[in-house]
This record gives sequence, C-alpha cells and structure tokens, in this order.
Amino acid sequence: MTLDMGSVVAGTKYRGEFEDRLKKIMDEIRQAGNIILFIDELHTLIGAGGAEGAIDASNILKPSLARGELQCIGATTLDEYRKYIEKDAALERRFQPITVDQPSPEEAIQILYGLRDRYEAHHRVKITDEAIVEAVKLSDRYIPDRFLPDKAIDLIDEAGSKVRLHTYTIPPNLKELESRLDDIRMEKDSAVQSQEFEKAAALRDTEQKIREELDITKNQWKEKQGRTDSEVTPEDIAQVVASWTGIPVSKLKEEETERLMNMESILHERLIGQDEAVKSVSRAVRRSRAGLKDPKRPIGSFIFLGPTGVGKTELARALAEAMFGDENAVIRIDMSEYMEKHSTSRLVGAPPGYVGYEEGGQLTEKVRRKPYSVVLLDEIEKAHPEVFNILLQVLEDGRLTDSKGRVVDFRNTLIIMTSNVGADQIRRNSTLGFTAAIDSGADYTNMKDKVMGELKKSFRPEFLNRIDEVIVFHSLEQKHIAEIVTLMSEELRKRLREYDVDFVLTDKAKEFLAKEGYDPAFGARPLRRAIQKHIEDRLSEELLTGGVSKGDSLLIDENNGELTVVKNGNISTESES
Repeated sequence: MTLDMGSVVAGTKYRGEFEDRLKKIMDEIRQAGNIILFIDELHTLIGAGGAEGAIDASNILKPSLARGELQCIGATTLDEYRKYIEKDAALERRFQPITVDQPSPEEAIQILYGLRDRYEAHHRVKITDEAIVEAVKLSDRYIPDRFLPDKAIDLIDEAGSKVRLHTYTIPPNLKELESRLDDIRMEKDSAVQSQEFEKAAALRDTEQKIREELDITKNQWKEKQGRTDSEVTPEDIAQVVASWTGIPVSKLKEEETERLMNMESILHERLIGQDEAVKSVSRAVRRSRAGLKDPKRPIGSFIFLGPTGVGKTELARALAEAMFGDENAVIRIDMSEYMEKHSTSRLVGAPPGYVGYEEGGQLTEKVRRKPYSVVLLDEIEKAHPEVFNILLQVLEDGRLTDSKGRVVDFRNTLIIMTSNVGADQIRRNSTLGFTAAIDSGADYTNMKDKVMGELKKSFRPEFLNRIDEVIVFHSLEQKHIAEIVTLMSEELRKRLREYDVDFVLTDKAKEFLAKEGYDPAFGARPLRRAIQKHIEDRLSEELLTGGVSKGDSLLIDENNGELTVVKNGNISTESES
C-alpha cells in the first residue's frame, strides 16, 4: 500500500487532525497484518504536520517501526537522504539503506521490452526492437543529466505520441475532396438562384458522387487510425533526441551529405586562403557527423596561430554559419576578460558564498543550454594561466563540473582557440614571410617553426598535448587581399540594400583598394579601413545630403589614383588625402 503524505496533510485545519488521520492508517495496517507500506519521497516525513510544536509524521511512525508493527519501504534520492534522513539519526537507524544504481544499457533494454506492451496499447502504435535499442543507446550518449531507464522511457513515449499524431493528420486527397465539395455546393446554389435548373441538377449529381467518394475515403482513413500498424522506428527516436538536445543524430540525408563533403568550399566562400585550417575543421565535423569520433572527447580542439587579421576568428564564425545557419551560434568567450586569477572562477561559476553563485558559469551554462555548438576561446594568451588548468578536463574527457556540482557535457562541442603568440617575432623578422621577394613556402615553414617555439614557451606541455591540432595561419598575400575586396564589398552591398541603393566595383577599383589595404603585418584589417575611408565615408555623406537617393545604381571606378563614383551619368571624384 502506498502512503501519500500530501493527501494525509491536505485539509487538516485543527491541531491533532493530522495525527488522528495517521493513527487510523497505522491501526488499519496493524489489523490487516499483511500490508507493506510504501512511502515515495521518504524525506517528506520529516516535518510533515509538525507545526508549532506538534509531533511530525516521522516521530509518529518511529515507535511502530522500532517494534516491527510496520513493514515499510521508502524511496528517496541520495541528496535528500543526506539532507533530511541522516540528520535524524533515530529515523535513519530504523531503515536499512539500499542503494539502487542506474541499470546498465543491457538491463535498460530488458526493462523497456517489459514496458513495451503498455506504451503500444496507450499510443496504438508498434514499437520495434530496433527503436528500443536506439532509445537506450542515444539517451545514454546524448542525455547525460538524467538516468536510465527513465530517459529512454521518455524517448519511447514521446516518439510514440509523435508517430500517433501523424496518423491524425488529414490526408491531402481528403482535403481536396472536401474543397471540391464546397465549391460544387456554392456553384449549385448560384445556379438555383439564377434559375438554371438543368445545370443545378447536374451539379447535384456531381455533388452526390463526390460525397460518396468522400465518405469512403474518410472511412478508410478512420479505419487506418484505429489500426496499430504505425511503427516507431530508430529514425523517430533520433528525431526526438535531436529536438531535445539540438544535436543532429538522425541519419544523414542526401543534401546534408553533399553539404558535409563540400564543407571546404562552403567555408572558403567566407575565408580566403588558409587551406590547412579549413581542411582540419571540415574533417573534424565530418568525423563527428558520421559517428566515428571518440565518444569521450569533444568533436575537435584546435589552436589557431598566426599574424593578426588573417581570419582566425572569421573561420570560427564561418563554421558556425555552415553548421547552424547562423554565425552568431558560436559560443564566444573573450579570454582578455579572464586576466586576473580570481576571474577564472567565472568560467564555471562563483563558489558558494560569493556574489554570482546562483548565476552559473559563463562557459558551463552556455554549453549546458546548447550542447552542440562551436566554442571560440578568443585570444587565449591574454588569459591567466589558471584558466588552462580548468580546460584540461574539457579537452581530454569532454566534461567539466560547474560550481553547483553539475557535470557539463562538452563531447558535442568543437573547441577553437585563437592566439597571437609569436606575432611580435613575426613583425620583427622580415624573413618570416612579409616580403614578397622571398619564397612563400620556405617563408611559411620558417614562420611556423618560430611560432610553435613561442607556443611551447607560453603554454604547459600537458595543455598542448591535449589539443588535436595546432594550425598556423598563412600571412595574406596581395592576391588574397584582392579576393577579400569582393567579400567585403558584398557586406557593404547588403547594408546599402536597406536604402535600395546598389553599386558595382570595377576591376580597377578593386585593384586600387587591394593596393591601399595591403599591409602584410596586419592582414585584412587595413583593407576594411581602406573601404571605410574611400567608399563608406563618401557614400554616407551622399546619402545624408541627398546626392544618392533611393533606387540609385552606382559605378565605382579608379582613375589616376582616385576613386570615381558614376551615378546616373554624373561623375563625382574623390581626391586622395
């Protein structure tokens, strides 16, 4: 028999009423003699009914438990047992604690086989053996904050209801028949009103035929609803897991396979050059999506090194856009905010007793909410060395415990760290690749060796040893800058669409901007400033003064070291300053 403490306490208005109810229950159990009392959430006994000095439920039950008049089984969690039951040593002594561990995946599968009939009868669907195995496997791997068999049962339950709801969807042919019937009724009524009785009679016969066909189709659909031939398949389970966690675990569709195989070209639409970096992250994503990555580690962990402005952060944004359709889907942590030792705790949350304890960690909370994401740790050399001690477990085991003791799963994240380590040496030494006269291959190898040497000085071996790959970005050449001009002008074109203004850059104008914006030591950022100075500033003035109006199309060209803007046949010249 189950004792519901909430029902026993409910409605007790006067002192002694609760005790009287509990005493009657105990007397009934004693008289029956063959009842085992089950109390779910055993910790609710502590303090139940004990207001203003009255005896609570636990103290009422203690004598009967000690004398053996009650056979009682209680269920509670380890945390609540420690918090409530262990504080009352007399009550704890009257119960023998038995720890019930989470069943193994094999045991969970057998439990689900036993429950299958109930869920099949409830949802009126057939649950296949493969779906049960998939529910246990996927829940064990992708839902870490809950336990078997509960999370696998919930997957089966939700997948069953989803499949069942699909059978309630009105089929398209039924909707079409209903629509045709409505049209013919309206046409018939119109014919009667205009006294076209022969036409109305013909329409009446057509209406009768369609109604009969509609009734047959509707009966077939209802009969199909009543049958249990709908099946819950592994793909249904995978779709539910994907909707819960945001992790794509369903089978690869043809268009997604094509996109994964073309990941390099997709990333190169936003990032010019840097073939090694693009290939490395693309391989990691493909390995993860195909299900061949190490299940105990993150999808991939990379350190991007190299000169400033060559696309290290841009690659992380491009990858987020390629994977999720939104470049803002990246979880970005600016490591310059963690320069002091005490700020390190912000990653996992402030310890108890400190301000911000309830808020959670900057890193752990974001990954808990979005377990499938790109994590960008920008400018890691700016952070305090203690930060890297926190990251050791993330990189090796894909897990991190936050300040509240919750284990956060990083196994479905792609971790990218960017750094400018060695950039000072790169700028000082022209032989590292910033002069066009040197061979670019030897130049890159020289730069890479120097930067890797600086990296080993800056970070501990146990941290570097856990990184999947360290990628040194190439310095940008003149030809790369010319391609980046096209990308940046497209961004400006998108902004101008708000004003319904368009422009075209001639090849000469692109060459002019590429030359003005090329500085090997600073990458692509000088180009952004050149476009800002030569185009954006001029167009903003024209928009404010009315020189450029809605619907205008502009041609931007170069003439004698100056940019010219041609609009509706009028030429205005921008002089170089």
